[in-house]
Amino acid sequence: MGVDFGAPNFDGALEELGLLAQTAGMSPVARVTCKRKAPDPALFIGSGKADEIKLLAQQLGAKEVLFDQSLSPGQQRNLERHMEMPVNDRTFLILEIFAQRARSHEGKLQVELARLQYLSTRLVRRWSHLERQSGGFGMRGGPGEAQIELDRRMIGETIKRTKERLSKVKRQRQTQRRQRERRDAFNISLIGYTNAGKSTLFNALVKARAYAADQLFATLDTTTRQLYLGDAERSVSLSDTVGFIRDLPHGLVDAFQATLQEAIDADLLLHVVDAANPSFVEQIEQVQRVLKEIGADTIPQVLVFNKIDALDSDHQPHRAEDVFDIDGVQTPRIFVSAKDGTGLATLRKALSNIVCEPPEKDFHVVHHPDDSGDAS
Repeated sequence: MGVDFGAPNFDGALEELGLLAQTAGMSPVARVTCKRKAPDPALFIGSGKADEIKLLAQQLGAKEVLFDQSLSPGQQRNLERHMEMPVNDRTFLILEIFAQRARSHEGKLQVELARLQYLSTRLVRRWSHLERQSGGFGMRGGPGEAQIELDRRMIGETIKRTKERLSKVKRQRQTQRRQRERRDAFNISLIGYTNAGKSTLFNALVKARAYAADQLFATLDTTTRQLYLGDAERSVSLSDTVGFIRDLPHGLVDAFQATLQEAIDADLLLHVVDAANPSFVEQIEQVQRVLKEIGADTIPQVLVFNKIDALDSDHQPHRAEDVFDIDGVQTPRIFVSAKDGTGLATLRKALSNIVCEPPEKDFHVVHHPDDSGDAS
């Protein structure tokens, strides 16, 4: 279910919701849209549209309704009562995917924290069946209210313990980073929108076997390897990080602070972009928003336009590298295909030049392209 409030690329956003649902193991059976100037305070959509969705879900045998936008706890509760079936939003869906994909101890802790924080605001919905048992007229509280308070206290204590465990992991990461700094390591982090091909590029550069798949959020846990740059005659530290996405829940950004710290502490960000995605400009903007949110927006960047093998002949780049405007800053852009290796030599040479003459952290890298470069 998507509500068009006049924002650009509405169709692309709804298509992404379908991909998220499939990634979570669901099978979308219908797509419903409507236009509104503002959300309905009680149901997010109007009661007429809610009736239409309920009838359609019953006819198609749907078990759940998914909304592309974030719902308030009250709206979610009201919709479930109205439609008589589970209703979830984009935030819940992303949390579910993260829960399925987390592999490392740190990743699981981060997902657990985000899910607990999300759940803590929605306890009333879970215990609404007890409200009818809370006594007759004039009575306050009852089993429902008592159970909610008990759950809230238990979740609060679990959140506290999880934060303490994550804090310990963060300290361990800081120790590892200090060790890298003492070794005079140059740190590069791969960042980008989810499914841009970061892990495939990572594997191609360092000959590793990090998990890579053509799906959203294939990678949640940070992987770091040494990358030897022949032209610079030295190794650098390369980290593959979690992908970003439109409207990434704040709870997840906070929870994944330890993982995203790799990006914050990097000397250079390789911003990987899916060149074959029609919405790549908007995806770049979304990544920039998250970088600003975590305080990493001033770190030098190199744009890596990946998947040029998926472009038709009319859209193939004419050069191996050029520059691209990001927030008014001319940023170097290199065209590659991590899948077939096109452009990787150019990327390695550019990284070697940067490592030999590292830029200031307050500015993006401006690497002047070689006019003789070939985009093929």
